[in-house]
Amino acid sequence: MTAEERKLMRDREQLRRTRIKNEAEAVLRDSGLRLDPTKRDLFQERYLEERRRIDRELRQEYELRRQQQLERLKKEFQPPESSAGASSSPGATTSRSPRR
Repeated sequence: MTAEERKLMRDREQLRRTRIKNEAEAVLRDSGLRLDPTKRDLFQERYLEERRRIDRELRQEYELRRQQQLERLKKEFQPPESSAGASSSPGATTSRSPRR
């Protein structure tokens, strides 16, 4: 990776962190809570911790669903085996409605 690419990645990460920090501040402000600086920091830390947990769970769910979809597509588009008759192929129906 070139120095320019590394700098771009660092800049993007810094932008992401700033955006999430601003979001945490906005959530705190919108909540109507009035906290001292220590509790404010604790609130933001906890908010970010929960946000990371939720993001991780969503990524895992997304990946699982993507894998399931891939398996369905593989079965649907897999050529019929030579030992099985073409008419007995379970996925070979002619009344499919297009999914778009």
